[in-house]
Parts: sequence; structure tokens; C-alpha cells
Amino acid sequence: MTTIAKPRRLIGRPALPLLAALTVLLAACSSVGSASFTFWDAMWSMVAFFFWFMFIWIFIGLFADILRRNDLSGVAKAGWLLVLVVLPFLGSLIYIAMRPKVTAQDVELMTRAEAGQKAAASVSVPDQIAKLQELKAAGAITEPEFEALKQKVIGG
Repeated sequence: MTTIAKPRRLIGRPALPLLAALTVLLAACSSVGSASFTFWDAMWSMVAFFFWFMFIWIFIGLFADILRRNDLSGVAKAGWLLVLVVLPFLGSLIYIAMRPKVTAQDVELMTRAEAGQKAAASVSVPDQIAKLQELKAAGAITEPEFEALKQKVIGG
């Protein structure tokens, strides 16, 4: 066994990314308070910006979810919004933990989507051609338009 294989086996693969992240973090923190802006300061700033952006995005998503739900009363919505404003991080965690996985509104939306898919799937090619013939007989479309639409229906 080579000398390179021994440390790799001792450390293990899951620890390597953690070790690399710890190295980057320590290098970034070593120059805090200095007058120069280094590469690691820029990297640390980008990480901080990412987490702020992510937090704000989650905050806006939770606001939208609270206001969109129709199973909450106005007082409950106001209460949740107040909790999110007063305690943003803790309030977000509490709301995410307390929110039901599937609400009655979610079930209704899923039922509507399934009904729409079934309705779209139930329309067959002969039904569409019959509808086109009715439109042609009523004078809504001409013979060339009928043939073009018929070819489109048959061809997919």
C-alpha cells in the first residue's frame, strides 16, 4: 500500500469537502480587520450575499404562501405575518414546521388539474374532425381551411 492511500483511507471521502470548506473559512477569517480587500474577503462576501438572498427569497415565498391560503382567516394571516416580521428566522422555521403538507386548497387545485387533463385526453381525433365538419357546415371555416385543420388534427 502506498503512502498516499493511507491518509485517504483514514480521512474518508465525506470528510474531504468538509476539510476544504474549513480551510477556505479559516483563510477568509484570517484577514478580517485588515485595510486590504483580498480574494478571500470577496469570496466571503459572496457567500454572505448568497445566504441573505436565499433568506429574503424564502421570506417572500412564505409571505405569498400565507396570503394565498384560503384556509386561514384574516386574523390568522395577520398573526403569521406579524410573527414573520418580528422574528423572521424563527418565525420562518415555525411556519414551515406548522404548515400542513397538503391543505384543502391544494387538494382542490390537484382535482381541477386532473379533471382538465382527463378532459383534454378524452377529446379524440374523430371528435375533432366532427367539430371541424360542423364549423364548415355552419360557414365558419372554408373548405381549404377545413382540409388544413383536418391534416393538422390527423398529423398530430
